[in-house]
Amino acid sequence: MAALAAEILALLPQTQCTRCGYPDCAAYAQAISQGTAGINQCPPGGEQGIGRLAAITGRPVTALSPDHGTESPRTVAFIDEDWCIGCTLCIKACPTDAIMGSNKLMHTVIEAYCTGCELCIPVCPVDCIELENVTGAATGWSAWSRPQADLARSRYEFHSYRRNRDVGENDKMLAEKAHVKLADLSHHSLHTDPAILDKKRAVIESVLARARARRDSDNGAG
Repeated sequence: MAALAAEILALLPQTQCTRCGYPDCAAYAQAISQGTAGINQCPPGGEQGIGRLAAITGRPVTALSPDHGTESPRTVAFIDEDWCIGCTLCIKACPTDAIMGSNKLMHTVIEAYCTGCELCIPVCPVDCIELENVTGAATGWSAWSRPQADLARSRYEFHSYRRNRDVGENDKMLAEKAHVKLADLSHHSLHTDPAILDKKRAVIESVLARARARRDSDNGAG
C-alpha cells in the first residue's frame, strides 16, 4: 500500500462496514489516495473523520455524503437466543469475528469486538439480531476510540488472512482431486463412451487451466 493510502487508512475507524461503497477500509483509503473517492463517505468517522482526512489530503472539508449514510451513535449487535437457529450466516458475514457459535447451536456476540458494521443483519434468516445504541448521544469519533479502531483493524486483518488461507486450502484440495480424476478418468466416471470421456476431460483441463491462471494472476498482483 502506498504511503498516502496507509496514512489515510490509519485515520479511518476500521468498522469495515462497507457504507463508504468499498469492500473494506483499506480499499476506501486506496481510492481516496487515488482521487477516485471523496473524503466524506465514512459515516462512522463522521464530521470529525472528514476533518482528519481533509487535513492529510489537502482537500476541503465537505458535509458527509447522504448517499453513504448518516453520522450516528455507535451500535453493537445482540442476538436473541430464543430465535437463533444456529445457521452460522452471521458468523461468516462478521468482518471482525465478533460472533461465536457453531452450526445449529446458539450464537452470541462478543461486544468488545463488534464494530456495529450491520453486515450480520441482512443475512440473518430469522431476523434475530438487534442493534443497540451503546454511546448515547456521542457520534462519529466521539463514539469510537483509536484503541478500538486498532483492535478492529487487527481482527479484520486476521479474519481476511484466515479466510484467504481457507479458500486457498480448499482450492488446492479441489485441484488435487481434479488431477487424480483426470489421470484415470475412465475409473472415476460412470460413462464408458470415449467421446463423452474426452468431453469431460476437456472440461476438467479447462477448469484446471483457469484455476492456474487465477493463481498466477494473484501471485503477480501480490
